[in-house]
Parts: sequence; structure tokens; C-alpha cells
Amino acid sequence: MGMSSRAAPRICVLKGGLSAEREVSLSSGHECAKALRVAGYEVIELDARGDVVQRLVEIAPDVVFNALHGRYGEDGCIQGILEWLRIPYTHSGVLASALAMDKERSKAAFQSADLPVVPSIIAAKEDVMARHLMAPPYVVKPNNEGSSVGVYLVPDRANSPPQLGSEMPAQVMVEAFAPGRELTTTVMGDRPLAVTDILTDGWYDYDAKYTPGGSRHVVPADIPAPIHAACLDYALRAHQVLGCRGVSRTDFRWDEGRGLDGLILLETNTQPGMTPTSLVPEQAGYCGISFSELCHWIVEDASCDR
Repeated sequence: MGMSSRAAPRICVLKGGLSAEREVSLSSGHECAKALRVAGYEVIELDARGDVVQRLVEIAPDVVFNALHGRYGEDGCIQGILEWLRIPYTHSGVLASALAMDKERSKAAFQSADLPVVPSIIAAKEDVMARHLMAPPYVVKPNNEGSSVGVYLVPDRANSPPQLGSEMPAQVMVEAFAPGRELTTTVMGDRPLAVTDILTDGWYDYDAKYTPGGSRHVVPADIPAPIHAACLDYALRAHQVLGCRGVSRTDFRWDEGRGLDGLILLETNTQPGMTPTSLVPEQAGYCGISFSELCHWIVEDASCDR
């Protein structure tokens, strides 16, 4: 990585942004910036708005630490800007970001690597509201928003199709509901870290994910060794087939009664949350990597042409 001769490398932490996940990104960015200052970097925090290109040119950072979540920050858009400006940046590149954010295309990539996914279709919003497009239970979600924003669970034996809110796009994904426990695995470079069991009092939604106490994380997950090994293996293979870089996090469902056949890969996040309650820092900590060390590693891993 081409660092300049400046005493402390200048890191620009990109946070906030334009997506539905703005608040979480502000929190991630704030925490990462704090940790990077502790690690000895010069840090400038930038809320990624419409003037982001102009501001990046003015700041002239050695590295951009991408702490954006959701659209524009996670889908290849900001990555393309950083490639154009030739500023080394963290996490995944243009193609892997765009691919992971598009649930339909990432599932096709997973299937090509023999990774287990549930059946799904892309359909027009009005068709989804008019009739059941698959037998309940199923889930309806945007094809390209992250973090459980606008997820509708249509329960077993539901009489009528879901009435989708205005936050949902014109095209949505209808996906068979995968029952069971919610498991997740972080990949750091070429190393899967651990398996976390996420326990909630119901549907694991946006509030449960980001409210302290909204969900309990058990690390390492209390699961049989073959399931644990499969999560690590699948997460690494998902990271590789999408072409991810830096840190990613892959989410699973595991239906205990079906053994290994009950393990389903849901999706891979290329910009996972980086707040103190987040899953990735917890798994790193379990592996003996402090939050500051994790942020330092992510910066050292930064480059162009990702």
C-alpha cells in the first residue's frame, strides 16, 4: 500500500451516507475513527453526502476506511469513485460489493459454488400484493437493501398476501422462509473467525439487530462440531466466490432437526456493522483481536484495484 512520507497516515472514515442505514453507519464510523486514533493514525471523519468527491479531493487521504452501510456505500458506487480517484480503500471492491448487494445474483454465485440457499423469485410489488407467489411461509424483501430494512414475513397458513409499504421498491424478492437458529460467521482476509448464535424473542429485525439487549449473541455458538465447521467453510467459500476483500460476514439459518441439510446460507454482508455491539468485533475479540487491532488490520489491508 503506497503510504506517503507523512508521519502518521491520514485516514478518512466515510460514514453516514444516503441509505436507510445512515444512523448505524454514523455509529460504526464514529467507533472506528476512535479506534484508529488510538492506533496512531490521523483521522478525518466524513459524512458521505453529495459533495463526497470534492471533499475527498480536499482531504487527500492516504486511505479511505469505508464505514458506510446499505445503498451507495455497499453496492459498488463509492468503491467506483475511490477507484477513479485512486485512493486506497477498505473492504470489498466494485464487483464484489455490487454482487453481494444484489440478493438474486449473489445467490446464483453461491449456487455455482454448491452452497445451500433457499428458493426465491424476483417479482413486481403489485403481483406480490395481489396473490401468494409461493406457498407460505415466505419472506418478502428488497433485492438490494441491506440490514433487514423492509422485510415482511408471511406466516404459514396466511390467508392474504402481504400489503407492502411505500419503503419497498417496485421489484422485490420473494423467498421461502428458512426456519431455525440464526448463525453468522465473519471472514477476515482468508480466515473465518467464529460462529455466533443470535438469539431473539421473535423475528430478528432492524431494532433487535442494533438495540443493545434486542438480541443476545452467543460466541462461540453452542452447536455440533460438523455444523460449526460447515459455517466456517461456507462463509469462506461465499467470501471467495463473490470476490470479497477485507472483512465480510455471512448469515445462516440452521434447522436443528435436519442436521447439516438444515443449514442454509442467507446472504453475505461486505460492509458489516462495526459498533461495539456488532457481531464482527465480537468474533474478533473471541479470537483475541481487539477492536483497535481489527480496525488497524482493515486499514493495512486497504488498496485500489480490489
